[in-house]
Amino acid sequence: MSLSLEDKPAQPLPTGLAPDHGLGQDDSEDSNGLASDGGDSASPADGGGDQRATLLVVDDESAVRRVLAMRLQLAGYRVICAEDGEEALSLFHREQPDLVVLDVMLPKLDGFAVCRRLRAESCVPIIFLSALDAISERVAGLDLGADDYLPKPFSPKELEARIATILRRVGRGSATAEPRDVPSGSGVLRVGDLVVDTNRRQVTRDGQRIALTYTEFSLLELLFREPGRVVPRAEILEQLWGYPPRRAADLRVVDVYVARLRGKLEPDPRNPELILTVRGTGYASQRMADATMAAAG
Repeated sequence: MSLSLEDKPAQPLPTGLAPDHGLGQDDSEDSNGLASDGGDSASPADGGGDQRATLLVVDDESAVRRVLAMRLQLAGYRVICAEDGEEALSLFHREQPDLVVLDVMLPKLDGFAVCRRLRAESCVPIIFLSALDAISERVAGLDLGADDYLPKPFSPKELEARIATILRRVGRGSATAEPRDVPSGSGVLRVGDLVVDTNRRQVTRDGQRIALTYTEFSLLELLFREPGRVVPRAEILEQLWGYPPRRAADLRVVDVYVARLRGKLEPDPRNPELILTVRGTGYASQRMADATMAAAG
């Protein structure tokens, strides 16, 4: 798909990018300060120094990296770029970015392998980009622990919106392996042998920590906030990912994350007792007699 930038009608957009409509940024800015290929950081249009969130953009197409670096720096982010999977891991360990935008089809090490490596050590939010729009590919990416999946061609404006939503929810410092102590709730939820600490965003069973990503914990908190209430999948998508479902595949994101959560919390994920499916609607947490809320501390 080949479309023109607003200020350079003769210059097509790179493969995988779709035009924005009603953009809030002026694409006529020149390319000075763009993140160079190979990991140099970009200086955003606005200052902010250390207050800026750092984004790692990984794509093997140099034109895509340049356009995304320009757009994201204009949005106020510090941007670093990598062109293959091995370089992405090296930059990640050196720069500790707050979020990773990761193409699936990469040389040396593909995006799925990179995601698997990152998830073994970090809770950093990951947004996949891919020309592979099949449901199975989305499920594979989300199943590895990605926070979102954006099929190509995509609008840079939509990517900006999804990045902003995730960072509002997660905050800075996501690259650290341990979840941050961010207050989110008023106490400790006990469900059977599970203890859910909403202040420290931790889940334990019999004193043993259960590792959840930030998105997984947010889903758990949403479902157990009102035990027994049916939460529609569209509501889950909007609250956790920040956008309404535009196609059936969008709701599949919710199903994948519920399956991941069940796999970590349920004794038998095929016969769930904690998170119940309400066919055709959404999900509900089991209303258990011993589910209680206690004051934190």
